[in-house]
Amino acid sequence: MSLPDLSRRSFVFATLGAAAALGGCSATVESAERLPKPAPTPAVAPRPTGAPAAEEMALRYAAVEDGGFTLPAIPYEKMDPKYFRQRVTDPTGEPPGTVVVDTPGRFLYLVEPAGTAMRYGVGIGREGFAWQGEGVIHWRQPWPRWKPPADMIARQPELRRFSVENGGMEPGIRNPLGARALYIFQNGKDTLYRLHGSPDWRSIGKATSSGCVRLINQDVLDLYKRVPYHARIVVHQGAMTAGVI
Repeated sequence: MSLPDLSRRSFVFATLGAAAALGGCSATVESAERLPKPAPTPAVAPRPTGAPAAEEMALRYAAVEDGGFTLPAIPYEKMDPKYFRQRVTDPTGEPPGTVVVDTPGRFLYLVEPAGTAMRYGVGIGREGFAWQGEGVIHWRQPWPRWKPPADMIARQPELRRFSVENGGMEPGIRNPLGARALYIFQNGKDTLYRLHGSPDWRSIGKATSSGCVRLINQDVLDLYKRVPYHARIVVHQGAMTAGVI
């Protein structure tokens, strides 16, 4: 074979190799372009805030069958509207899932994503003014028994039949703890501080003679369903400022 023939063959093979290399690079680029792109993080849609319409209010505070008991309807028209359960712009600055009690304002907030909170009107009892700080909702109880503390029994001896030793008061619509109770612990110990239902809608927004933080029974049912397991709770006894207790 002559030298010119070898040169021509070498040129053809070199050309084909270069074309193949270019083809392979092109395929790599095209494959990369076909790879799925990361999905964007879904945004949390803002929720409407403010007091609901009258039709919704009637449903929220209608009579309820729960746990074998019938909770009567609440005459919400007789209440101050600011204490209705309603979604508001979050004033607390706390992360979602946190429960915040504004003792002077008589409000309880459950912080939600996207800058809102569910707000409930509350009544504050003597025990409710005795504790502030941070804790954990360590235990929750539907239709709890009421067991008045010893100092209350000392003031009202007729309550002795409901003492711890006597097993407490049977659950029911007349029970002072209402339809649900949430028990607050701090550093693994019971603070004796409670969030609980109440049959007395007139006490919402007021200081009461006994109890901790009481909600309308229909509202404590709603709160009970929404609160995360072992939720953090922050209680303010003074003017509420985000991040300050």
